[in-house]
Amino acid sequence: MAIIRPSGSTPTYREVVPTRDVLTKADLAELRRSALGAADPLGVAADLAEAAEQGRLEDPDDAGDALTLAAEIADIRARPDAALRYADRTLEAYPSRDDPRAGVARALRARALFRAGGRDDEAMAELTALRSWLLTQPDAPAYLSAALDAGGRSSIAETWLSEAVDSLLGERATAADPEVGPPDAPGVLFFLLQQRHRVRRNLNLPHDRQDDLADRLENQLVRRAAERQGGDSDLLLWRRDEFDRLLAEHAELTDVYGPDWDAHRARLEKALVQLANAGRTGLGVFAATVAGLDAFARRRGGDPSDPEIRAGYAAEVAAQLSARVPWPPERNDPCWCGSGLKYKKDCLPRSRS
Repeated sequence: MAIIRPSGSTPTYREVVPTRDVLTKADLAELRRSALGAADPLGVAADLAEAAEQGRLEDPDDAGDALTLAAEIADIRARPDAALRYADRTLEAYPSRDDPRAGVARALRARALFRAGGRDDEAMAELTALRSWLLTQPDAPAYLSAALDAGGRSSIAETWLSEAVDSLLGERATAADPEVGPPDAPGVLFFLLQQRHRVRRNLNLPHDRQDDLADRLENQLVRRAAERQGGDSDLLLWRRDEFDRLLAEHAELTDVYGPDWDAHRARLEKALVQLANAGRTGLGVFAATVAGLDAFARRRGGDPSDPEIRAGYAAEVAAQLSARVPWPPERNDPCWCGSGLKYKKDCLPRSRS
């Protein structure tokens, strides 16, 4: 559940979300994208917590998400006291600490405990209690390793991830590549291997056998995605600000993603409709960033203009649960493109143009 760091100007909170009594899912999605660019991010966090406490959320079940976002903002802004307070309130919003939705909040709580000073034992106890989730929760490798890294314990993250991979692989470690899962839902093993790969790279550890397996499974996922999408693995969603930056920095991708944002959205909508008509289910797009594409290209020693580089980046983004945007929304729900308009008034008609 990662916040997308914005670029450019710094809007105020009320420019991000106009004054209103109730916050909708669309408001929360927009705040996740833009809160850190607001003039007072900590004020945004406080307002989110207040909205959850006062019942000013359109869907009461969003209280945990709103409070988790508040904790993330406070953590990024180096306010461990506020992050800890919001994380504790997040856990109160869930029926049980064992609720999978509470995992991010528990990891954020541990990060805040590390940063508060003198509470490392509490932080490690919280994370140790989550360690078994590495075997069952696809997003656990990311939030656990991030929390351990915040506490200067990346080597422990590498050990935990490695042992979890060994546990899942068992005797299959010497056999053919295990199944990575369907293209739109990679398995737990895939996420474990990819996060372990990142942690080891940051620790400057030598490439080993499991790193090779991580690369092979990523390539397998890319091939499957390409087959599923009729050879086109570029179904990435570039939101308006990212799209403008993409074409400014990589003008050669105009033919791939469209000459402007409206054309880009129309291409995606038509492609999704075609896949749905062909019987595909569980469709969605994945929010991409220029920084992410460029970083992936650098790691692979390639260029964003290379279709294989873009396909690999698409697979990497697809592995991030927070980047997935389900399609189609209901007619009266916010459009999948992030414009804030209703689907029926925005991208739905584009498939017919």
